[in-house]
Amino acid sequence: MLKPLGDRVVLQVEEAPEQSVGGILLASNAQEKSVTGTVVAVSTQSVGDLTAPAAVKEGDKVIFDKYAGSEVTVDGVDYLVVHEKDIVAVL
Repeated sequence: MLKPLGDRVVLQVEEAPEQSVGGILLASNAQEKSVTGTVVAVSTQSVGDLTAPAAVKEGDKVIFDKYAGSEVTVDGVDYLVVHEKDIVAVL
């Protein structure tokens, strides 16, 4: 499992819908990138000797900035590592 460092959070991103609200199937290049995911690991923020609790916890479903983070694959599972500031809301 990934262990994030600094102010980072590991997310498992939800799949983007393959069809529009009206039921039209979308080509893979026309699909919007998903901006929701589930928190799977959280780092503690360290500033010098001070440690602040993260605003999210494992299992939270969140919305994040569309172009945030770094995509990584571990044991065949895709994850996104983002800075905590790139998470805009908890659902």
